Amino acid sequence: MYPPDLKYTKDHEWVRRAGAEARVGITEYAQKQLGDVVYLELPEVGQQLRKGDVFGTIESVKAVSELYAPVSGVITAVNSTLAERPETVNTDPHGSWMIAIRPDEGAGDSELLDAAQYAELTK
Repeated sequence: MYPPDLKYTKDHEWVRRAGAEARVGITEYAQKQLGDVVYLELPEVGQQLRKGDVFGTIESVKAVSELYAPVSGVITAVNSTLAERPETVNTDPHGSWMIAIRPDEGAGDSELLDAAQYAELTK
């Protein structure tokens, strides 16, 4: 159910490392809890984040939720296509990245969960 190539947070974000960057999105579990996503507010490129900082909001027909940085680092890219078409998250949450971040040295990756640990968390 949860792709094994991703890492997960207890706040229901996923992280995909690719070289010096990490892409971040929300999990399928989060999307199901939210319902139909209708709006995303994402940050600016260049913003420095600390692990746990709010980097944006996601709005569904049911609620508005904050998005949290899974690691500390600098935002290197924002998925503007997703911001224009946030409903994409509804059909492909694990393929819909929101931000790319260049993690700081010792950014907190060790606290991320693997797919089995995240599946256990969401039982």
